[in-house]
Amino acid sequence: MQFDPDSLNARDMYQWMVSTVLPRPIAWVSTVNEAGVSNLAPFSFFNAVCARPPTLMFCPANDRFGRKKDTLINIEATGQFVLHLVSFGLVEPMNATAATLPPGESEFERFHVDSVPSVKVRPPRIPSAPVAFECQLDRIVRISEGPIGGNAVFGRIVHVHVNDAILGPDGRPDPSAIDLVSRGGGEFYFRLGERFALERPE
Repeated sequence: MQFDPDSLNARDMYQWMVSTVLPRPIAWVSTVNEAGVSNLAPFSFFNAVCARPPTLMFCPANDRFGRKKDTLINIEATGQFVLHLVSFGLVEPMNATAATLPPGESEFERFHVDSVPSVKVRPPRIPSAPVAFECQLDRIVRISEGPIGGNAVFGRIVHVHVNDAILGPDGRPDPSAIDLVSRGGGEFYFRLGERFALERPE
């Protein structure tokens, strides 16, 4: 099977992408607006960029009407966010925060997600997350406008929180202990499964 992406509308192309680019880690991102009201939402177009400086990237798409999501609006206004990894024990509240709420209503409060103050940024942190990255905005790259338009948000990590429960005997994160959840297509998710090692060539 072959097809030209330009022959599909954006929503159909999106479905092809999320059903083939697998698995995708989930960025559970907290922000605050200029009035200090917190927001929390998950995004599955997310990954690490580089270690010098330590930088992450996630992509909040516009909604089906072409409007920016609150997460993006808040980051544009404040330049800060906290990106959390999602363990299996957090899938229910994470999924709940994907709901569309009126602007100015906090997902933390609506869905009873615990929070604590961050160290270097204004948005709150989820203490039960296995890892949380406090980030300062580096840049936003606007890929396209309109419905499902893309926005790539790059954030420099300025502080890291790692739950002691996920550390192995060597003091580094144990992937099995993180019990990471990642996104599939449609309503499907994955849990981190079998691991194997390959020696890297010289």
